[in-house]
Amino acid sequence: MPEGDTVHQAAKRLHTALAGHVLTRSDLRVPKYATADLTGRTVLEVVPRGKHLLTRFEGGLTLHSHLRMDGSWKVYAAHDRWSGGPGHQIRAILGTAERTAVGYRLPVLDLLRTDTEERVTGHLGPDLLGPDWDPDVALQNLLRTPERPLGEALLDQRNLAGIGNIYKSELCFVAGATPWLPVGELPATVPDRLVAAAKRLLEANRDRPGRSTTGRRDQLLYVYGRAPRPCLRCGTSVRSAQQGDGTRDRPTYWCPRCQSGPGPTPGTPRPTN
Repeated sequence: MPEGDTVHQAAKRLHTALAGHVLTRSDLRVPKYATADLTGRTVLEVVPRGKHLLTRFEGGLTLHSHLRMDGSWKVYAAHDRWSGGPGHQIRAILGTAERTAVGYRLPVLDLLRTDTEERVTGHLGPDLLGPDWDPDVALQNLLRTPERPLGEALLDQRNLAGIGNIYKSELCFVAGATPWLPVGELPATVPDRLVAAAKRLLEANRDRPGRSTTGRRDQLLYVYGRAPRPCLRCGTSVRSAQQGDGTRDRPTYWCPRCQSGPGPTPGTPRPTN
């Protein structure tokens, strides 16, 4: 699933290509909006909200999209060949005289009035890359359920918006806690530092194509995707297991030496060493 920095970059590309221009082509390829026509409307702006994309048009309309695991928006010049995937994967086309934005494999696509955007984003916590960022509120949200595993709490967009599976694993490593450690068992100063680290890492990566949490050129990430290679800090083999509620489990990585706390709960897939 794309992280907040990836969505921020997608919004920036779309805004640069479309904002201030009149649509000459509009095609929403989902049954609910098959007859909707945005042609002739000016694109006002494209803004991110957590992992959500909001494309706003004159006349008070907003196209809301979410990339989830596989979705993407590609921008093409007038005579470019579209290369983002086969035609049957296209869910939205927004074209101007000079550029065309094509949405592939978009699992969420809604056309709504701009003044009702809260219907789709109102549940989100403070956006790590947004103007509404409030570290105090984010911290309070995380601490509200002290029994919850840290990894799950970080992924919950109602607490703070923008963290995905990569940053979840990396932030748990930075905090020195396993993703299964209950939030309430973190040392007193860690939650505040964790929120600050989340903000710092997403801001550092929002305007560059590669993502790094280590500050190193040779190894970009501490633990994510590294099992069973050695931990960059101590040399212990990084481990991996699934974490979630059984319906939306995601691969999670941690160092059993650098991170204190419990491992996967009974019934989860056996860790890889």
